[in-house]
Amino acid sequence: MSTVTTRRFQDIRSALLAQEELALIDVREEDPFAQAHPLFAANIPLSKLELEIFARVPRRDTRVTVYDDGEGLASVAAERLLALGYSDVALLEGGLAGWREAGGELFRDVNVPSKAFGELVESVRHTPSLAAEEVQALLDAKADVVVLDARRFDEYQTMSIPGGISVPGAELVLRVAELAPDPSTQVIVNCAGRTRSIIGTQSLVNAGIKNPVAALRNGTIGWTLAGQQLAHGQQQRFAEVSDSTRENAAQQARQVADQAGVLRLDREGLGAWQAETARTTYLFDVRTPEEYLAGHLPGSRSVPGGQLVQETDHVASVRGARIVLVDDDGVRANMSASWLAQLGWQVAVLDGVSASDFSEHGEWQAPLPALPQVTEIGVQQLQAWLDEAGTVVLDFTASANYVKRHIPGAHWAIRAQLPAALEHLPVAERYVLTCGSSLLARFAAVDLQALTRKPVYLLEGGTARWIAADLPLESGETHLAAPRTDRYRRPYEGTDNPREAMQGYLDWEFGLIAQLERDGTHGFRVLQG
Repeated sequence: MSTVTTRRFQDIRSALLAQEELALIDVREEDPFAQAHPLFAANIPLSKLELEIFARVPRRDTRVTVYDDGEGLASVAAERLLALGYSDVALLEGGLAGWREAGGELFRDVNVPSKAFGELVESVRHTPSLAAEEVQALLDAKADVVVLDARRFDEYQTMSIPGGISVPGAELVLRVAELAPDPSTQVIVNCAGRTRSIIGTQSLVNAGIKNPVAALRNGTIGWTLAGQQLAHGQQQRFAEVSDSTRENAAQQARQVADQAGVLRLDREGLGAWQAETARTTYLFDVRTPEEYLAGHLPGSRSVPGGQLVQETDHVASVRGARIVLVDDDGVRANMSASWLAQLGWQVAVLDGVSASDFSEHGEWQAPLPALPQVTEIGVQQLQAWLDEAGTVVLDFTASANYVKRHIPGAHWAIRAQLPAALEHLPVAERYVLTCGSSLLARFAAVDLQALTRKPVYLLEGGTARWIAADLPLESGETHLAAPRTDRYRRPYEGTDNPREAMQGYLDWEFGLIAQLERDGTHGFRVLQG
């Protein structure tokens, strides 16, 4: 029987420098994680461990180290990982405080490796940029300029530069020739802050497009701090491109990937990599989600390329692992791979795929452990119980979803904090648990049953089923049984951030290069022009 040991800061640092495979997992909720963590820590909250671990750490004998900041979560996570079949699980000696005391650098925010890398790219390559005031002047003068927003479409819709077009990062090299066909057109690339605009702009520079191109300096944050108005709810998206545009972009992207040292695999080579039991190999489809749904390579996960470069730690949580990227045009996989290679990953592009290889359809399904058996009830039964006293509904969805809409009277809770949540709940004759689909609630039900002698039920189909039945809903922070620490509020999100927070975020980004130097484990290398 495997036992949980401890692993020292120095052991992890040595493994990072040797580019060995390891998973350093912070099992706190996202907000405390974002306040302080090691550079290559991956955040997999204890609350969601069973839902995420098999996809993010697919090899069961991976060297896994878990930690918290003294909350007692890590030891529970370690035991749970052992029960799930992971054989090399250790606690970080001293937890987060031990890392700090051993001289380890701690970083704020989320997706820090990518953000720090973006700052390094701009520093090394002198990525061209224009201030918000300069871009506004071009737009006011009706100059020959096109603004391309490199974020996800939903982020673009929330707030964007007036007249901007949604072109998520991996699509830029493929689409730019038809969005700016005149080589004299000024191309502006923006995101909310800095990283995706820097990487997007530098992608176009690296690919050798003829247009003048510049990042919008400091993104929508810089735009807002300049006192300029953002647009909301814009709908402009890229269109399909011609075969000649696609072929030319593929040549440009392949050249950049070759320069970055990206490896090439065919289907046989992919099979050989996947058969190696001592290595972790991730297979990501970097096309748009819509293309993935229409048909994809069996076993691949949909991770659009721009977000993959921005949030690599969210999907590839084993540092030192191998990543294989696939698309159907040779543009998006090669450009995304060129960045992952510079970020220190061993990365290959899958060549030689044809339309017939994209034989699987629908959403990616996360691999899950066996689902616990819980007594389920339907929405009509819950509706009847709510008319009586004694039924307490617990909702484990993301807090933002809960605030948007929830079953009337439902209490929002964090699974890993159930004992504390119970102290804030009314006396119950029975508990009914839900979340969006009831998947997370199913695991929480087992935890709750161990804490109470009262009956625990699961709402079949979750809150989604309640909504589909057109039953009443509430909104707002009506019954919070835990603080909303499940998600870190990014200073570049939304439209109501204080100016001080936005400026503070920019100042933090500017300081990342110095932090990288102090940390010394990043292994980044920026392509020279």
